[in-house]
Amino acid sequence: MSKKIKSLIDQLSSLKTGLHEDDFLLTWEQSDADLRAVLLAAEIVEELYREGIQTPAFRNGLAVSIFRDQSTRTRFSFASAASLMGLTLMDMDEKKSQVAHGETIRETANMISFLTEVIGIRDDMFIGEGHEYMKEVSESVKEGLREGVLPQKPAILNLQCDRDHPTQSMADLMHLQKTFGSLENLRGKKIAMTWAYSPSYGKPLSVPQGIIGLMSRFGMNVSLAYPKGYDLMPDIVKKAGEFAKASGGKFEVVNSMEDAFADADIVYPKSWAPFSIMEERTKLLRSGESAKLGDLEKQCLANNLQHKDWECTEELMKKTKDGKALYMHCLPADITGVSCKQGEVAASVFERYRLRTYKEAEHKPYVMAGMILNNRFKDPAGLLKKFLDDAIPRRGGK
Repeated sequence: MSKKIKSLIDQLSSLKTGLHEDDFLLTWEQSDADLRAVLLAAEIVEELYREGIQTPAFRNGLAVSIFRDQSTRTRFSFASAASLMGLTLMDMDEKKSQVAHGETIRETANMISFLTEVIGIRDDMFIGEGHEYMKEVSESVKEGLREGVLPQKPAILNLQCDRDHPTQSMADLMHLQKTFGSLENLRGKKIAMTWAYSPSYGKPLSVPQGIIGLMSRFGMNVSLAYPKGYDLMPDIVKKAGEFAKASGGKFEVVNSMEDAFADADIVYPKSWAPFSIMEERTKLLRSGESAKLGDLEKQCLANNLQHKDWECTEELMKKTKDGKALYMHCLPADITGVSCKQGEVAASVFERYRLRTYKEAEHKPYVMAGMILNNRFKDPAGLLKKFLDDAIPRRGGK
């Protein structure tokens, strides 16, 4: 196993990236080398963990998480990544802080950053808000460093915003890499990123946008499918088309789940709210017309009901390549007859792939650790080599 880890470290060492002391906010802002470096570091940390070798990159310091939406996998993945790196986790609850009394983002960002190495933020609820909030936090701590308030600038990691979900899409890419053997083997593979029916309202656009914005960079044939009116952000759809052309892959938008599933190697059926609905939702909140949100929710749910046939069924799976496409989901999935009366995926399909979706999610802590290592250290490969050479057990005692 150490031979494999050494090979991965050598590959990481050969890459020239722009990750050091730079935030990781959107995958499409990162170079191909940046993305590969994160994946390599993530795989190395995962292999070291499985070998029982500790990876405490830090002797002290904080990892601060700010979750402005509910979370299970991402919250615990960030905590796990912090632990792997030797950092102490501090989960900031804005309701228990001075933010509740009007403290500004500039002030909060600096006050939580004195001994902080990384700040992970999830803010995905409102179009035009999440990504902008993360950028303001980043600019605030840059000012703090520049003016001598902070001894260093912590890394800002996007744990999901209104535009992208980098840790999810990178974990998904790592899952595909392991499933098909390499990133190169993904070339020409068809992935169907499709809308699917859900009885709930207002699911973010960031997962499907993250998938089309990332998989299109690796020569994959990306088929984005949704009912008419369920568009994603136009600029991100445009980027996906440009990435596909540059990588030698293909990108299409169709309004048929059947067409997207046809001969697909991978399917990713996931509900999201229409871009126009999410824009209107944000406008109502900004203008203080929260009373109208109930009417908007009813409208959205009524629209969803017209497309209950958009479900990942056994019949649809038979249309995929050899009837054996890999099913993927960021979880939790809306499972027909299990978590809801009717949802995104048939119970039999989900159960067949259930453990593989758990494996898909398993990569997320290591991806986050890979982002932290590449941000905080000029030579992450050298540090990881030291962990391998020292081989200090992560468990004490016999």
